[in-house]
Amino acid sequence: MSISAIESVLQQMRVTALNTGIAPTGAAPAEAGGFAAELKRSIANINGAQQSAYAQAESFELGKPGVALNDVMVDLQKANVAFQTGLQVRNRLVTAYQEVMNMQA
Repeated sequence: MSISAIESVLQQMRVTALNTGIAPTGAAPAEAGGFAAELKRSIANINGAQQSAYAQAESFELGKPGVALNDVMVDLQKANVAFQTGLQVRNRLVTAYQEVMNMQA
């Protein structure tokens, strides 16, 4: 997997995050922190989406007013999509790492 392919996957993650309503935690460009910082921010965004969705689901279960079932289900699905995207990125990174390690000098 080439650098451009990894950058393409990161761009897809950003678009998915924006489409699901997950706001990035920092407005700093990826170049400022590098790949590791961008990956850490993406994981933090996924975690935040999951925590928010689970908190909203718990509020609905407890019967708190103002929490609708459809909002809970949509937020849970957004969190699931974000998690699945992160999982696919991880799988592609592992595959790329294995390919690099198997290269002959």
